[in-house]
Amino acid sequence: MTAARRTRRYSLGAFADWFFFVFAGLAAIWLAYLSFTETFTMGWWGILGAIVFWVLLAYLVLPRLHRILTTIYVPDYFIGRARTSDGLLGDPVNLAFNGSREQIEAALVAADWQPADPVTLRSSWRIITSTIARRSYDEAPVSPLFLFGRQQDFAYQQQYAGNPSQRHHVRFWRCPDGWLLPGGYRVDWVAAGTFDTSVGLSLFTLQVTHRIDADTDVERDHIVGSLTAAEPAVRVDVIRDFSTGYHSRNGGGDSIRTDGDLPIVDVSSVATGVAA
Repeated sequence: MTAARRTRRYSLGAFADWFFFVFAGLAAIWLAYLSFTETFTMGWWGILGAIVFWVLLAYLVLPRLHRILTTIYVPDYFIGRARTSDGLLGDPVNLAFNGSREQIEAALVAADWQPADPVTLRSSWRIITSTIARRSYDEAPVSPLFLFGRQQDFAYQQQYAGNPSQRHHVRFWRCPDGWLLPGGYRVDWVAAGTFDTSVGLSLFTLQVTHRIDADTDVERDHIVGSLTAAEPAVRVDVIRDFSTGYHSRNGGGDSIRTDGDLPIVDVSSVATGVAA
C-alpha cells in the first residue's frame, strides 16, 4: 500500500502576518534612525532628542527585533527557562510546588513574604520614586515573565534591608492539566526565584530593569529554607541534576549559574483557614 504523499501548505494569512510583523520591526528601526540623526541639528534640544532616541531604541526597536529573532530561533516548549515579553530567555525555573495556590500563599506569608503588586502606571511610578528616595516598597511589582504561553500567575517578594532596589522574589506558574516535568514528575506549580541586587540598564534592550545575583541557587535555597523554617508542614524533595548545571544570561543580560537541582516543595498539608 502506497502512503499518501504529503504536500507543503502555504497560508496567505500566515504570510500577511509575518509581513506586517517584520515590516513593523523595520519601521521601528527607521523611526529610531530619523530621531538619532535629527538630534545633531537641534542644538540644546538635541538632549531631548537623544532621550527620545533612547526611548524608541530601548522600548520599541530592540524589543521588536528580539521578538522577530526569538520567534524564529528560541524553542516554544519547556526548557527550564521563563521568557521575557520580548521573547528572550529569562530566569531559570528552579523550584516546583505541590499544593493549592492558597496553601502556597499561606506558607509564604508565614515566612514573611509579601505579594507583589500588579504592574500598573501607579505601581511603576511608585517603584521609581521609592528607588530614588531609597524608601522601602514591600509590595513592589515584578516584571512579567512567561511560561506555558502566559504571564506568571502570581509573585511574592521580600525586601532586603529596606532597600527597594534589592529584594528576594519568586514567580509562580500553574502547570497545565496533565503536564509532566521532564522525567515524568507531576507537580502543580513551577516557580523561578532570583535576588535583585540593583537597578540598571538591560544589556539586551537598554531598558531600566533590576539586575539579579548570578548565583540563583542561593536564592532558590533561601526560598526553601524560609518556608521550611516557618511552616513545619512543608516537605521538600530534590530532583538532583534535573538539568545540566550551566552558566548563561537572563533577559536583562545578567549572568546566571545553577547546579541544575530542582527542589519540589510540598505544601499540601499547610492549613489555610479556607474550607475545602
